[in-house]
This record gives sequence, C-alpha cells and structure tokens, in this order.
Amino acid sequence: MSTVPRIFAANWNDGVFVITGDEVSHELAGSPVRDLFVGERGIFAIVGSHQLCKRSPDGHWDILAAGESVLSCVIETNGSVLVGTDDAQVLRLGPEGTLQPLSGFAQISGRERWYAGTALIDGRLLGPPLGVRSMAVTCDGAAILANVHVGGIPRSTDQGVSWHPTLEIDWDAHQVCTHPSRPEIAAAASAAGLCISLDHGSTWNLYREGLHATYCAAVAFCGDDVLVSASSDHFATSGALYRQPLAAPGSLQPIVLGDSRWLSGIADTGCLACRDDVVAVVDRAGQLRFSQDGGHSWRSHQRTFPMTSALLVC
Repeated sequence: MSTVPRIFAANWNDGVFVITGDEVSHELAGSPVRDLFVGERGIFAIVGSHQLCKRSPDGHWDILAAGESVLSCVIETNGSVLVGTDDAQVLRLGPEGTLQPLSGFAQISGRERWYAGTALIDGRLLGPPLGVRSMAVTCDGAAILANVHVGGIPRSTDQGVSWHPTLEIDWDAHQVCTHPSRPEIAAAASAAGLCISLDHGSTWNLYREGLHATYCAAVAFCGDDVLVSASSDHFATSGALYRQPLAAPGSLQPIVLGDSRWLSGIADTGCLACRDDVVAVVDRAGQLRFSQDGGHSWRSHQRTFPMTSALLVC
C-alpha cells in the first residue's frame, strides 16, 4: 500500500472520481456509475445502468457487455465475471461479450417469498426494486454470496450452477462482503443489525448491541475487525460507524471520525471500503473521510462527493 491511498468514488450521475491525497481526477464524466469491483483482471464497473465496463491501468474504460436488464453489481471469481440485476437475476459474462442468466438462481427455494423494498417519499409509497443489491465471493473462491433486496443471501458452492437460501429474508440485507484472507468468514449489513457468518456464509449470527440504531447499510472488513454503518433509516440525517472484533464478538463499538462520531446521514451500500489498514467512508452529504491506521484516526477530504454510489480503495 502506498503512503497516500488511492480511492475510487463512483457517482450515481457523473462517472468515477479517482482521489489520491488532495489530487482528484475524473473518469467517465457524465455517465451514471453504480458499482465498482477490483478483481484479478482490473477494476470493473456498472456504467449507465446497462453496461459492464473494465478499466485499463491508464484510466481507459472498455465496454465488456451490455444487458437488457438494469445491472446492479459485479464480481469476478475463478475467471468468471458475474453480474447482478435489478430484476433479481445473476448473469455470467460469456466469451463473446454476452450476459447469460444463471438458471439456478431463478430456481432458488423460497424465491416466491422475496419482495421489493418500500419507502414513503413525499406521500407516495416508493422503494428500491426487488433485485441483487450486492455480491461477494470467499477468498478461496469456494462460495458465492448474492445479497437480494429483499430476499436474504442466496449462496452457491458450485460456481453459480445451483443456489441455496441463507439469512432471514425479513432481516432485510443491504450489503454482503467476505474476509480478504479467511474464507470461512463473511459479514452482512441488514436492517436488523450486523450479521456475521463463520461457515462460508451458510449460517449467520445477528449482532446489534451497542448500535444507536439497527438499520445497517454498508459493511467491510479491516483486518480481523468488521466495520459497519448504521442509521435510524435510509433517510436519516445522521449515521455512525461501528467496529466489531471477530476475536471477541459482542457489543459493537462506535468509531470516532475525527472530532465527532456522527456522519451526515447514511453511509449507504458500497460507501464503506477497506484495504489493508486504509479505510474510506462517504456519507449522504458527500463528506469523504479516510483512515490509514485501520480506522483509529481519520482525515476529511477537502472536497465533497455527493451522490456517491460505491467506494474502492486500491
């Protein structure tokens, strides 16, 4: 890890900002970008709702495929690229740039119980679609986890051929992630609290003691700690980060972000990222904070990044 971390911040409306210290460059300007994932072949992104793209080392983005469905998230595992969609499919990138649905995902037991999220906005009942909100793969490639909103976390142990339900559907998972070096450990942020699995995502334990509110949206591993964001709801005016050591799970400990423990609103799905000792988080107001010592001390970036959809630390 270099002394100055490089942070990629995808934007719902305006491309990707590449942040190195106080220097900020802008890629894919004017294009909506929804998700970022760094794999063996580089950085992948969902661009303009329907395009799967990959970044070259010089900052050029190539279109790998385009899908008919609205694409939501991407991972790379064992040489395959998998893409989640807003209509609750998982697609595999084919050799000729086609995106083919995994039939096993459509045949999951209990799928008929999945439902779309709901929210009352300006007197109207709205909400996110029933879709795949995030995906993760264990570091040994043995298990793929797909966070369905709202449908639990389906799991595959045969590279996406078949899938089996895990996690309580009504816990309302918002993001799933896996430990970078311990394949048995996974974590999920849910509306019921922080969920941790010690068996490759097969079963889950729920932790919420110490949280000021149980609505958790973003989650990431920093060493052998789990970091998670929490707020009272999606539209809360404040939020907070918490730490849960894997060695001694119990009451979650609040993280002080400089001179305050509070974020300006939710740190949403994908808006918390870690690599080695570097941690980055961005809240609804666009305030980007980062740490180079595992989240113990923090700096705020001089610029704000509103409408951030995903963070990546490289």
